[in-house]
Amino acid sequence: MGVAVQERLQKIIASAGAASRRKAEELILEGSVTVNGKVVTELGTKADPIKDAIKVKGKLLRQPERKTYIILNKPKGFITSVSDPEGRPVVMDLLRGVKARVFPVGRLDYDTEGLLILTNDGEFANALMHPSHEIPKTYLAKVKGVLEEKELESLKKGIRLKEGITAPAFVKKLRKTDLNSWIEITIHEGRYHQVKRMLERVGHTVLRLIRVKYGPIILGDVPAGKYRHLTSQEIKKLKELGVRRNDESPLPLRERVRVRVSGGIN
Repeated sequence: MGVAVQERLQKIIASAGAASRRKAEELILEGSVTVNGKVVTELGTKADPIKDAIKVKGKLLRQPERKTYIILNKPKGFITSVSDPEGRPVVMDLLRGVKARVFPVGRLDYDTEGLLILTNDGEFANALMHPSHEIPKTYLAKVKGVLEEKELESLKKGIRLKEGITAPAFVKKLRKTDLNSWIEITIHEGRYHQVKRMLERVGHTVLRLIRVKYGPIILGDVPAGKYRHLTSQEIKKLKELGVRRNDESPLPLRERVRVRVSGGIN
């Protein structure tokens, strides 16, 4: 007779790809999870993922046969969510052919484009999204006007927002015209609308924002609205970030050039 393996419910739900660990905790607290027909609301509750009938919002939880890791080039005008009550387009609409029930790792704003990772590996997603890991994220930003050197220095040192001063950012000018300019900016935090708010504070409205790098993963030439599966080496590098926080290198110039931006950087 086998020995029952008991694990915390939020870990079981995350491992099954039904939600991230954080979201799983919210589902438990709100009474959306049952074990063998009984509603469970205690976060410390344990269960056997093999023997127990665990349901999330009435749906029986099933462990995925294989882990799936995807990089999507999110276009503007899509919600980073599995579904939207208002009926707006969601990133899941772009994953035709993906059979696994994946979910986004973090989020990009409705009008922000670029690199978005999706997976059904809840533990993996939880590790990447944990604030303590400070994973660097690199963006290309088209801003109104041309940034002066003192404004660049302010961004590099940290900008005071209402919730406190931001961590130092890597910032570099890329191209400019009489009316606007493109910059590259790398941040380690995940505050709400952070890049937009930082640039607003130094007097420049963001006209376009594209995430091109997440930790060691580079968007490259994935077309807008398309996706590809991460390689085993990329997955390994991302998982290493769960214990390391030292990847602070900016996006190499050759990789910036490879990024496919509709209409070019003009």
